[in-house]
Amino acid sequence: MRVFALVRDNPPLEQNSLYCNLLQCSHFADTAVLAEQEGRVVGFITGFRKPADPETVFAWQVAVDAGQRGRGIAGQLLAHLMENCRADGVRFLEASVTPDNRASMTLFERFAEKRDVPLAKSDLFTRDKHFNGTHETEVLLRIGPLD
Repeated sequence: MRVFALVRDNPPLEQNSLYCNLLQCSHFADTAVLAEQEGRVVGFITGFRKPADPETVFAWQVAVDAGQRGRGIAGQLLAHLMENCRADGVRFLEASVTPDNRASMTLFERFAEKRDVPLAKSDLFTRDKHFNGTHETEVLLRIGPLD
């Protein structure tokens, strides 16, 4: 419930159902990281290992409380996620971001830059073809290899 509330209370994050958040925290617990401050959830990242590419983890959602943004929480969550996954053979990180989401784009660009690894960008789901003009194009970011 606390993850659901974090996303709900911090637009413009895309809200999933409570059921989806429960699945993320249970079935995908190995690829989920929670940040707390004084017992309050201030950040959350969830992802999954791609079934067809187990060397890749896909960061599904990164959420940070609006009052905590700009403090490096998202970067720490991402680093922790990848540290956990690298022990299981993960070498690549993927995420999708809309071009207008500068904060998320910068997060992933800095992550790659700090580790001196390539970051490739390509269209994943396009506005017209996949979203019928109702949602911005999702750009796939692929970072790695992380060794």
